[in-house]
Parts: sequence; C-alpha cells; structure tokens
Amino acid sequence: MTDPYQNNPGGPQYGPPGTGPDLNKSGEQPQQPYAQSDPYGQQQYGQPQQQYGQPQYGQPPQQYGQPQYGQPADPYANQGAYPVPPPQGYNPNDPEAPYGRDIYGAPFSDKQKLVAGLLQIFVGSLGVGRFYLGYTTIGVLQLVVSIVTCGIGAIWPLIDGIMILMGKVPDVQGRPLRD
Repeated sequence: MTDPYQNNPGGPQYGPPGTGPDLNKSGEQPQQPYAQSDPYGQQQYGQPQQQYGQPQYGQPPQQYGQPQYGQPADPYANQGAYPVPPPQGYNPNDPEAPYGRDIYGAPFSDKQKLVAGLLQIFVGSLGVGRFYLGYTTIGVLQLVVSIVTCGIGAIWPLIDGIMILMGKVPDVQGRPLRD
C-alpha cells in the first residue's frame, strides 16, 4: 500500500503492487477488450442510431407477446390436464345409487337431511318439509291441521322436523336422506 500523502501521478494505488492500471505509460489509449467500439453500449457521436425494431448483438428479432426468461408460451395451456371433479357425493360408477349407499347397501336419496329438517321446523306448519321430500299428502294435511287448529297443530310439524333431522324419515321412494 502506498502513502496517501505521497504525490503519485495517477492517484493512490489500491491492492498489491502490479494489480492496478499501469499509469506510467502516458499518451497511449487503453485497448478495448474484445474489439468493442464502446464497452458501455453507448454510441459514438456521429454514428447512425439503431432503430428499436432491429435485433441487437446478433439476436433473432423478438415478436411482440413472445415469452421471455423461460416463461411458458401460454400459462393457461394446461387447464385440461386435470379433470373437473364431480359434485360431492355423486358417484357416476353406480347409476342406481349416484349419491352413494348407506352401511346396509341402500342407496341415498338426492334430498338432504339438513335441508328437509330445517324446512320442516321453520315453515313446517305450511308442510314445506314434507313437500320437499315428495310427501304431498302429508304436506297438505299439515297445512290444513295448522290452519284449522289456529296454529296449535304446528307441534306436529315441529316433531316431524326433529325426526327428519335424526334420520328416521326416508324420501318418497324409501331411500334414506343423505347428510
């Protein structure tokens, strides 16, 4: 390392001796590496400018919209790679029981236990839960009993809704309701 107060013609030398630029040669231009006219890509004054659409440094011309940096050409091209899953509980391999079977082998209904039970509890005085399950006669009877008894007969649909939620009532074809 040199003394910073020593008057060197090219400034202080950093690093071990012989590694910096040779400033003792005067009047010579430093050589351009790799025969480039300007190492920083700037054009000399008076040279024609290169247009934007022309390729630079021997590269092929880029098309608009062409992917760069290894990106796939169409990011949504693999959309058909995975099949869309069927609705939950649906089994296309068993046409007699598309919603599955219970533990005894009976096919499940297309009606849901929770929907039927809540309909029967909240609007059961109109027979809606039984209409949903396909029992139109019982639905009409619940409606008539609720009207004739001035609402006292609404206890029947309430109990019926609890029984539906417990799974004791099948649909009109005799299939158990699914969860």
